[in-house]
Parts: sequence; structure tokens; C-alpha cells
Amino acid sequence: MKNSFGQSITVTLFGESHSPYIGAVVDSFAPGVIVDEEVIRAALNKRRPRGAGETQRRESDEFRIVSGAVGGRTTGTPLCLLIPNTDVKSEDYESFSSLARPSHADFTAEAKYHGFQDKRGGGHFSGRLTAALVAVGAIARQMLGQKGVYLGTHVLSLGGVRDVKFTDAEREVKDIASMDFPVLSPVEDEMLSRVEEARKDGDSVGGVTETAIVGLEPGLGEPWFDSIESVLSHALFSIGGIKGVQFGAGFAFGEMNGSEANDAFYVDGGKIKTKTNNNGGINGGITNGMPIIFSCAVKPTPSISKEQDTVDYVKGENARMRISGRHDPAIIRRVCPVIDAVCALTIADMLAARYGTDYFCGAKK
Repeated sequence: MKNSFGQSITVTLFGESHSPYIGAVVDSFAPGVIVDEEVIRAALNKRRPRGAGETQRRESDEFRIVSGAVGGRTTGTPLCLLIPNTDVKSEDYESFSSLARPSHADFTAEAKYHGFQDKRGGGHFSGRLTAALVAVGAIARQMLGQKGVYLGTHVLSLGGVRDVKFTDAEREVKDIASMDFPVLSPVEDEMLSRVEEARKDGDSVGGVTETAIVGLEPGLGEPWFDSIESVLSHALFSIGGIKGVQFGAGFAFGEMNGSEANDAFYVDGGKIKTKTNNNGGINGGITNGMPIIFSCAVKPTPSISKEQDTVDYVKGENARMRISGRHDPAIIRRVCPVIDAVCALTIADMLAARYGTDYFCGAKK
């Protein structure tokens, strides 16, 4: 079972949806990195459900850093962060413990772990574990900010309702930083109405996010197997619910001529820039200094209350089921801070790999 990610800065996730704790261990954070617990709490608050249209499981996420930080700074040794699970209802899952919920990992977990997996609330596959990612990702975002690197994600579309795309990413990532529902235009109410329609119908809706990373100098990344796109995609596809990632114009390239698709270079104030950013700030797998822009397709929440066909994988029989419990009719708003977290951890890892982990060292000499 592979639960670790990163080469120079390594993140390991542990826990299950209904276990006493979930958490993360980060190895090779540089010594002296600021650990502002208020920043971590703010990031966790963005991931937390709110309103009637989201899950009624309401965890306080009162995290504890049990090693690797003293006096608000990292020590350079492994940082371990714990988050308790306090609002669990395991009985909600007893009635369908051997039924494969459509589009969940129940059947594949059974195939891999032979019945020994924790089935409660989706166990180790649960989106609950993303809370730990968001917490340690908040530390990575603080590290990047000290180097002038910022990032942000907004809801580009939800249930067919569309926001506008990034046009001035350097300004816009800062504009959405304080938003609970990150959008660039006044479409939040229309999006929430679409979610409410799905909830009342016992259904769910999906959408698309858009992320910008600004402030990276040209030259980060490798050709071929450790390109910026491939490493980011690896991390992004580790988030449950993300089923597609495209950089820059992405699949729209298939409808373009080269004269439209190419990003022409020019010099501005001594810096080399491109007039357009169809390639999303990346050429040959390496940053070119323009904002990295990518979007993610987020599938509809698979837990819906409509009756569905399935199988009992213990008895080997066809079955019907209606999922009970507490679930989100749309997870896309809550996915945005998770995307930010894994991007921050990924970019920090790539910068540490290039310049050494002491690139982020904040200790006084």
C-alpha cells in the first residue's frame, strides 16, 4: 500500500474515515519554516462543510502537531500532524457492508485487501483524509509565499453553471484567497441553487475547477518523466473525485491551428514573457515564467439517495441499494483547498529537489 508522495519533501497519509485519528507525516521540511497554526485553521475551515447543501458530518478538525515543530518553527525532523475523528456514525454503513456502492472503492478495496479493510465511511479511501493534506499543505503554502510563489483554485463550472477563467492570475489568486466559495464572477448563488436542486432530487452534480500558480521562475521541472505536468498530475489524480486534468488550453488544442495555439514570446522590462498562455506556463515540461494554469474535472459525488443497481460481493449476487448517511450533493467547493494543498506540497518538493531542502530554511544564522 503506497501512501507517500514526494522525493525531497515526502508526505505520508494515515488513518481511516472512522478511526480515532487521521493525519500526515512530512519528512524533510527544512528547519526554521514558519508553522502558523492560524493559517492552518483557516485552510481547514475552507474545506469544512457549511450550509444545508453539504454533508452534515461536522468535524471540528482540532489538529495537533505532535512532532517536528517547536515555538512556531519546524525543527527539520519529521513533522507529524493529527486530526481526531469525533463525529462518526459507523452504524450508517452496517446495512450495506457487503454491497458495492456504485463508483466507490468498496469492490476494489475488497479485491485488494481481501475483506480486512476498514469499511466504515469508506475507510482509508474516504475524502476525510484530505483534511490532513490541507493542514500540511497550508505549511507548504507559507513556505512558497516567502519565495513569492502564490496559488489559488476557483470553481470554473458547477452543474452546468460557469464562472469566468483567470485573466489576471497574479491578482486573482489573491482575490480568491479569502473566499469560502471561490469564484471570479457573481455566480455563487446560481451554482448553489443548482446544488440544492440536485439534493432535493436525491442526486449530485459535478464540475470543473481552475488553478493558477504564479511567481515561479523559468526552469523548474524536468523533460519527460518528471515534467511539471506529470508530477502535478500524479498528485492531483490522487485526490478522490478528480477524473481529468488539463493544462492551459488542454483539449481545446485539438481544435486549433498552430498559429492560434503557439504562445509568441516578447521581452517586457527585461523579462521574457508570452503574449498568450495556451501552454499554461509550461514548455517541454519546464516552467517558462508565466502562470501555471490547469483545470480539473470533478465527478459528481457518488453517494446519492436514489436507488441503484449493484452487487453483494460477498454473496456474489445482484442487488439494489439506496445509500443512506451524510453526504455532499457536490464536493467541488471543498475540493478547491485540497487542490491548493497538493499543488503547494508538489511545487515545494520540486523546488527542494532543485535547490536543496535548505532553500526554504528560515532559521536565524
